[in-house]
Amino acid sequence: MEDPVVPGAGVPPANGNGNGNGNGNGGSKGKQAAAKGREAFRSQRRESEGSVDCPTLEFEYGDADGHAAELSELYSYTENLEFTNNRRCFEEDFRTQVQGREWLELEEDAQKTYVMGLLDRLEVVSRERRLKVARAVLYLAQGTFGECDSEVDVLHWSRYNCFLLYQMGTFSAFLELLHMEIDNSQACSSALRKPAVSIADSTELRVLLSVMYLMVENIRLERETDPCGWRTARETFRTELSFSMHNEEPFALLLFSMVTKFCSGLAPHFPIKKVLLLLWKVVMFTLGGFEHLQALKIQKRAELGLPPLAEDSIQVVKSMRAASPPSYTLDLGESQLAPPPSKLRGRRGSRRQLLTKQDSLDIYNERDLFKTEEPATEEEEESAGDGERTLDGELDLLEQDPLVPPPPSQAPLSAERVAFPKGLPWAPKVRQKDIEHFLEMNVQIKNEEELEKCPMSLGEEVVPETPCEVLYQGMLYSLPQYMVRRWPASKATACTDASSLHCSITVLQSMKLGIDVNRHKEIIVKSISTLLLLLLKHFKLNHIYQFEYVSQHLVFANCIPLILKFFNQNILSYITAKNSISVLDYPCCTIQDLPELTTESLEAGDNNQFCWRNLFSCINLLRLLNKLTKWKHSRTMMLVVFKSAPILKRALKVKQAMLQLYVLKLLKIQTKYLGRQWRKSNMKTMSAIYQKVRHRMNDDWAYGNDIDARPWDFQAEECTLRANIEAFNSRRYDRPQDSEFSPVDNCLQSVLGQRLDLPEDFHYSYELWLEREVFSQPICWEELLQNH
Repeated sequence: MEDPVVPGAGVPPANGNGNGNGNGNGGSKGKQAAAKGREAFRSQRRESEGSVDCPTLEFEYGDADGHAAELSELYSYTENLEFTNNRRCFEEDFRTQVQGREWLELEEDAQKTYVMGLLDRLEVVSRERRLKVARAVLYLAQGTFGECDSEVDVLHWSRYNCFLLYQMGTFSAFLELLHMEIDNSQACSSALRKPAVSIADSTELRVLLSVMYLMVENIRLERETDPCGWRTARETFRTELSFSMHNEEPFALLLFSMVTKFCSGLAPHFPIKKVLLLLWKVVMFTLGGFEHLQALKIQKRAELGLPPLAEDSIQVVKSMRAASPPSYTLDLGESQLAPPPSKLRGRRGSRRQLLTKQDSLDIYNERDLFKTEEPATEEEEESAGDGERTLDGELDLLEQDPLVPPPPSQAPLSAERVAFPKGLPWAPKVRQKDIEHFLEMNVQIKNEEELEKCPMSLGEEVVPETPCEVLYQGMLYSLPQYMVRRWPASKATACTDASSLHCSITVLQSMKLGIDVNRHKEIIVKSISTLLLLLLKHFKLNHIYQFEYVSQHLVFANCIPLILKFFNQNILSYITAKNSISVLDYPCCTIQDLPELTTESLEAGDNNQFCWRNLFSCINLLRLLNKLTKWKHSRTMMLVVFKSAPILKRALKVKQAMLQLYVLKLLKIQTKYLGRQWRKSNMKTMSAIYQKVRHRMNDDWAYGNDIDARPWDFQAEECTLRANIEAFNSRRYDRPQDSEFSPVDNCLQSVLGQRLDLPEDFHYSYELWLEREVFSQPICWEELLQNH
């Protein structure tokens, strides 16, 4: 949308005093009225756009938040009373085994001896006694905070104790207990009979999952000062979690089954937040985080004989600046806010003038609108302030009509000040139909086609047993349940589980309750979004059809409209939400007496500019949406049908470069379907796409000329993809023991001479078998001869 301009607006009055009352200035009142109208329209537009003054968010994207923050999110504020209970259980048991000394005073051998005794005492029949011992172990994993003086000490001893617990076999012991609790039908039936489950119904599971999460998170964390024994233990632990040990399924599959049981309503007492957090950390620990993915991608390309990567996407994004948000009124259908076309600048109805204006816009687009220019002088800053540039001073250049001479207060920039970009942030890709959607995919698809055509000559495919491959094989037959169960129920799941934590608690203030419930939901969104993104990226690197299989089931589970529904809210408010109480966060709550909470302390929250986990979740959901829709025209049309453009444009209010990049990517892929009028009305967005998103040679994304933009039957595309996926899964994973391509022995003597392995007791019943199966069966020899 463009601002209405009255010729002469912004020109100082003739008398120079700024009040417009000088002689010879009879039109000053009209100019003042025009200036007021322009300011009113600007104010109206700012109100329609929401909060334009959002500062640039200094956000560092990574695999996870800080160590203390990731540990604190394991506990809800309702569980804070259990820290004291864990400490009491440990001290009661410790005093019976060690006299006159504390845990931190013991030598390492004495500590190991005590842990061995704890594990022995876990193997008791009494459920109550077993829970007390498990709480004592949990206190050790929490850092024996009763003997610490600071939060740093608590975190240090938590890591130390977790490595010690693992070396003594604690994880395996707790895994057996977890299997017992999952299979506890009595607990499931009891929870199903209740109208609403409470926090007491999941006590044992919460203790077990907390110990396992603390061990995974502490051992996963790598530091340069870690001793060699810890590094060896880390790799051993990673291997145990990645592969099937002792004829058991990988640990991640057990957690997936817990998610399925909870979402299906068979186990409403499962603490789903802890399950999802543990599942996310196990997948990240065993498969690798985003940095490890980049190293795997380089290795994979080298194996396929492809050139090395020119850049790391995340590193490139870190150097980008956030753009100021564009206008939103036309996208939101608020065209009534716009002035009549006859009063818009440059709208004179001439096609030639429109073309001239477009050329001028192209000239302006050559400037890098989002890079820092040379510092402006005081006169230039005052000039910019008098000009009343909207949003960002540089971006307003796109709104100025070259056919109307600028007022003196907005003199054209001098040649010295015009900063031309040194280059786009991304290296453009040459397009041979975009290298058939990346070379590594093309290599795998070609190999798959050859294996389908020539199974005899090429022989069996050698599939390396990587952690990702093992996980996919284990998930294959239940994967539709995992994907479908999680997404439709995610919002209800978060609400139900969070409210169940507090349904029996009535003494706490409603404000604290609301903060805890909202925090609970945010953590669940964070874990689900990151988990799905990691799975998609690892499966895509392992084999393209594994990625497509998971993606297609997510699409069938309404993942795309659910993500859009999530973003159809005030994202800026969501990212800056303060749903935390710092004095109740672990480990702060363990080393000091909890103060009496007041309304002021609850409202204060922390002093951070934004909520890290919420911004992290939003970026991961956008990345997930990009993964699902990239190069898929049918799914891109879903974005168009669900009217995602205005929803995504509102997310650009958040001034964070990485989030804006993935929003602009989603807008770019559907631009050709949105029509010419949308592109004309959103020139700022189009310019931002050009400046920030990677381009490919001959990529006419901004126009509807590509053959891919035609309304083909996109369902055929999905059906073809699904047929290819099923053929891949059938060929690689559904091969029977006696393959149909194995040679057939037609020699009678050879077949009769084959030695068969008979059971040991067969000779006892041999005569009975002959009588029943041979002698008592009538044989029609004539019919037998005729058939052969």
